[in-house]
Amino acid sequence: MKVLVPDDLGVKTLETSTNLEAVRYEPGQPWPARHRDATVVVVGYESAAAVGTRFVELPDLRLVQTLNAGYEQWLPYLPDGVILSNARGAHGGSSAEWVVAVLLAVYRNLNLFTEQQSRGVWLARNTETLIGKRIVVLGAGDLAVNLASRLGPFEAEVTLVGRRPRLGVHGFDDIDRLLPGADVVVAMLPADESTRHIIDSTFLANLRDGALIVNVGRGSAVDTDALLVELTSGRLRAALDVTDPEPLPQGHPLWSAPGVLLTPHVAGSTAGAWERAWEIAHHQIGVYAGGGLPPNLVPGTGAR
Repeated sequence: MKVLVPDDLGVKTLETSTNLEAVRYEPGQPWPARHRDATVVVVGYESAAAVGTRFVELPDLRLVQTLNAGYEQWLPYLPDGVILSNARGAHGGSSAEWVVAVLLAVYRNLNLFTEQQSRGVWLARNTETLIGKRIVVLGAGDLAVNLASRLGPFEAEVTLVGRRPRLGVHGFDDIDRLLPGADVVVAMLPADESTRHIIDSTFLANLRDGALIVNVGRGSAVDTDALLVELTSGRLRAALDVTDPEPLPQGHPLWSAPGVLLTPHVAGSTAGAWERAWEIAHHQIGVYAGGGLPPNLVPGTGAR
């Protein structure tokens, strides 16, 4: 089975399978002329329009495999009959690690002690703690499950909220009831119309003073203007790895807003991240090549 891959690591990873032929392509460039009979295309996070609009030039394309858990940007370009599989499981651990890191940084006031260090000031003081914090996680997939497992040893109380209620998971309908008791809300949501600005002014108003908003999913989940009002007043705090807009332009008020910790979409950017993504992609493609459906199949794709 012929597979078009966007980097050399993909070629190296897939060449270990005797039934897969990995061919390198350049995102934004024409497909390799002699390989338009490819059955699978592997895609990264970026260049969705440049790559996706050319899927129709591959008459034998049957599977698009992403290297990220996020996949919504590829849906508009998916030809009829082509299925989509994502890399769920590749970045959940590292993204959860980022959330734990920022929670500890905020609650243990590490920015203050770093600033004191820069001035040569030894001044002890008490801080908040993660112990006993009530954390509501919007999302119940791989990222959320990874986060819950990492927060358990910190004696934090974690509540998962998904689109539908199930064992151990609340439904979105329960959000309003959960917010007043939350110390932290962590957004780990994909970008679609149902999640756009789910954290709006009404949502924020339901939170207690001093609550912390953490976004490690997609920037569009948070109404930036509404969050800025709460940050500027000093009532709420935030830690954001993703923003709306993104990248955050120079001069945007989020840069200087009080009580916010910003990182430039790096929660999953760790050593070995792409190796993990390719191993998962390799497995998904291998299952498909063997006649099965990829375990990470995106529901509803390929049915048109």
